[in-house]
Amino acid sequence: MNGKIALVTGAAGGIGAAVVHRLRAEGAEVVATDLPSDALTAVAAPGVRVEPLDVADGAAVEALFDRIEAELGPIDLVASVAGVLSTTLVADTPDEEWRRVFAVNADGVFHLGRAAARRMGPRGRGSFVTVSSNAAGVPRHAMAAYAASKAAATMFTRCLGLELGPKGVRCNIVAPGSTLTPLQTGMWADGDGAGRVIAGAPEVFKAGIPLGKLAQPEDIAEAVVFLLSDRAGHITMTDLYVDGGATLRA
Repeated sequence: MNGKIALVTGAAGGIGAAVVHRLRAEGAEVVATDLPSDALTAVAAPGVRVEPLDVADGAAVEALFDRIEAELGPIDLVASVAGVLSTTLVADTPDEEWRRVFAVNADGVFHLGRAAARRMGPRGRGSFVTVSSNAAGVPRHAMAAYAASKAAATMFTRCLGLELGPKGVRCNIVAPGSTLTPLQTGMWADGDGAGRVIAGAPEVFKAGIPLGKLAQPEDIAEAVVFLLSDRAGHITMTDLYVDGGATLRA
């Protein structure tokens, strides 16, 4: 990836930060974006440029692409990692919560994919990866807004790949399961949260994790960077589950 420019959203922590570090280790020049925070500032390093960005703002996404390409050069790699969680029952979900989740998890991926398509398509090269969720393909109790938004992001990315494939641009999805990030630990009521996730919860129809452990952010980042790289040069429109076998999916 030496000399390639990569843009990563959701880079302030968790999977996004791990993707930034992995891309940099592979030699890419990385633009790390997220909402403004001390955590985002801390990601800055040699070869890593930090840029505040709200992916829900389509105009801001376009403006950032224009500025980065004018100042650094063409963006070859895009990792759409930004996401928000929602854990309300459907009957308890207000309109505002539904829209908040879709604004980031679905609209944000659309804004990023559209900006990438407008630039990568005419150039005839590039790679785009969306970090979705295994909840996009398996129903989850009290996670309808989250699961539906991730399903939308997944199908959007596959459609994007269908449009851009003939132009030489690859688009893929990584679908993590339970991963040791603040998004995951924020759902735990006590110190035994990891154990309960690994064991599963039959009362809400949730399977456990056959590998007997949670993913680390680095596990997901490795899959993302592989799909972005030329090592995956004949892979596109793929939805890769990285969940320790939790979905029992072929």
